[in-house]
Amino acid sequence: MNIVLIIVAVIAIILAITGGLVQSLNFLLWVGLIVLAIAVIGWIIRAVSGRNTSV
Repeated sequence: MNIVLIIVAVIAIILAITGGLVQSLNFLLWVGLIVLAIAVIGWIIRAVSGRNTSV
């Protein structure tokens, strides 16, 4: 689960950078920010729940 959140955060950052650099792809900035927000919320929920998924 933690690896999935890291992958989603990396994709969100790449989309945000791409959207910021290319004016015609400005919607990617918003998509990146939304995906990053979802990744952060998922990480916070996982941290608050206190579940230990390590074996």
